[in-house]
Amino acid sequence: MSILSGKKILLGITAGIAAYKTASLVRLFIKSGAQVKVIMTPAAKDFITPLTLSTLSKNPVYSSFTNEEDENAVWNNHVELGLWADLFLIAPANTLSKMANGASDNLLLATYLSAKCPVYFAPAMDLDMYKHESTKNSFDKLQSFGNIMVPAASGELASGLVGEGRMAEPEDIVSFIEKDILEQLPLNGKKYLITAGPTYEAIDPVRFIGNHSSGKMGFEIAQEAANLGAEVILVTGPTHENIIHSQVIIKPTVSAEDMYQACHEHYKSCDVAILSAAVSDYRPKQVSKKKIKKAESTLTLELEKTKDILASLGEIKNKQILVGFALETDDEIENAKTKLKKKNLDLIVLNSLKDKGAGFGVSTNKVTIINKNGSINEYKLKSKADVAKDLLSEIMTYDNA
Repeated sequence: MSILSGKKILLGITAGIAAYKTASLVRLFIKSGAQVKVIMTPAAKDFITPLTLSTLSKNPVYSSFTNEEDENAVWNNHVELGLWADLFLIAPANTLSKMANGASDNLLLATYLSAKCPVYFAPAMDLDMYKHESTKNSFDKLQSFGNIMVPAASGELASGLVGEGRMAEPEDIVSFIEKDILEQLPLNGKKYLITAGPTYEAIDPVRFIGNHSSGKMGFEIAQEAANLGAEVILVTGPTHENIIHSQVIIKPTVSAEDMYQACHEHYKSCDVAILSAAVSDYRPKQVSKKKIKKAESTLTLELEKTKDILASLGEIKNKQILVGFALETDDEIENAKTKLKKKNLDLIVLNSLKDKGAGFGVSTNKVTIINKNGSINEYKLKSKADVAKDLLSEIMTYDNA
């Protein structure tokens, strides 16, 4: 999933041969998970049809303040369109002078002047026009407004000449915007190690010891960290949960030993480690190579402790912020504080099975977050996605303290 997933993108198209590229641009935005609405100048319709863009965007295309074919139609509200968008891209941007000087003689320009969101513009023109002093002045003025220029590329131009002025290719425009958004996110440049799900400890080739953890909490934490710009290594036990995000690398594991090895492989290079997985405390001492036959009325298994992943990371902790989870039923706060200190954690997330709607296999959770400085914050029952937001907020506050 792209960092653009869920974004509302307004695409403004002005007249110019490069307008033909906007069909691909709309498709790439939709493929990234964004919603797209298109505004065209009237002259832009000579280069690409509204029908094409409407079909690709799955939204009506706007080009005038009113529908001239229907006298009873509601006007197209430029203010509403400007407020709807999370970002506004004008490509090709062939109304630079009007934009720079506040002219407003069509719906696209009126919407541009009303927009509260970041505005990107991708110029497209012949090389002498691109180099002209008035064009450079427009570039400078627009960027002084906070607008972001997607630089033109060099190549063959519509005139047949070769040089700078060709509108950037759709893939490059999308990459440019993704990179620009990513660089502004609070966790950009941070690396997070997150564990999720249960572990399965084999008894024989068929059976195992496990638990009811779905992994949903860990996956929600990974999703939120990635949305905030972090590079995420998600070490997960067996689970039906899934995540597709350009910032997330999934490392599947099965046993506690597998998870131990994967965590230690990535821990030293990470900034924050959040261990939300429900790791088995014990495993069979002997694993049968063949399926154990049902011969007796009882079966005795000798168990041995698994490695304590959280404690082992606490022992080698250097610059990392280390976060653990505790599931307690008695003396909850005190037991969580003891675990926080004993395992050299920075924060611990306390779950309680006593609270209805919290625990394994549900979409909600109720947590108390304790940090080593003594802060205790108790949260109400929330969706696990909102719990993830609360946890990331606490970590960022702790990191900046």
